[in-house]
Amino acid sequence: MKELVTIKAIARQLGVSPSTVSRALQDHPRISLHTREAVHTLARQLNYFPSTTARNLKSGKTGIIAVVLPEIRENFFSEIINGIEELAFDRGYTVALYQSHDKVEREERIFTGLASQRVDGILVSVAKETQRFGHIQSVIDRQIPVVLLDRIPPGIAAHRVGCDMERGAYEATKWLAGRGYKRIALLNGPIALVASEDRYRGYVKALLEENLPVENALIKRVDLTTPDITEKMNQLLQSATRPDAVLAFNDYVALDAMRACRARHLRINTDIGFVSFANLPLTAYMDPPPLASVEQHPFKMGVTAVEILLATLADEGEESDFQTIMMAPELVVSEAALHIA
Repeated sequence: MKELVTIKAIARQLGVSPSTVSRALQDHPRISLHTREAVHTLARQLNYFPSTTARNLKSGKTGIIAVVLPEIRENFFSEIINGIEELAFDRGYTVALYQSHDKVEREERIFTGLASQRVDGILVSVAKETQRFGHIQSVIDRQIPVVLLDRIPPGIAAHRVGCDMERGAYEATKWLAGRGYKRIALLNGPIALVASEDRYRGYVKALLEENLPVENALIKRVDLTTPDITEKMNQLLQSATRPDAVLAFNDYVALDAMRACRARHLRINTDIGFVSFANLPLTAYMDPPPLASVEQHPFKMGVTAVEILLATLADEGEESDFQTIMMAPELVVSEAALHIA
């Protein structure tokens, strides 16, 4: 294996001290122009690369941002990471990606490791089953900046970036009511997720304004797995007062729920309408797609989270107010809906 070139090796060949080489590589004005040029020329010839480890020890920074997400196979979270990486890479940071796979024990182990690795900052969207947050507070107590992203837990003093899900659910439910739907069901997410409660509040507010019934029988919580979604959708369909429309937690939930309806020979968006969240590209390949989907702007969410984190790092530990930035949702109506009377 070829030996790595060091500052000491360059110093030996030029007959100068290692500290002189180090300063010359940084173009320190106290080093003569002749010496600086000689050092840079030899460094290029020897393919010298500075030691990031040594530089990081000196600066106290690692140049690494950790990102903890539930599942990157989901298009929503992959778009978030795309936004994060684009800006982080441009600013000279490396992104270390971790997946909790929606398991709280795995999430806690990840944070334990991050606390000892001393990454510069952490962006996190919590697992669906996480209801205790001591592992997140622990890294904050170690002065590691944290930005809470999309799935934002309560009670933690940190920066927050998400989308206004209450407003999204409100506008989606109002839109369905405006198209004549009278019995609108809600296939909501796990109770541990704040976003589930946000959706519920927006849904109820819209129903009350439209003088439509708010019935417990029309509200189901799912654990975001296909078997549970199928079971809960079948419960709705077996009800004596079957819904004529469904507001689904996201496009994946809508897809599984729509499959359950087809199994009962119901025509999607004719016998029962669907509106969901996320506006994922996959909906373009669904026949038919949901009538509409709430765009949550995941790419922009990722970029904004990195901007806040880097600004926090630039403050070098100075106290600052925590920011809460909520993207405005956008109800995107499908082409199929435009042709339905």
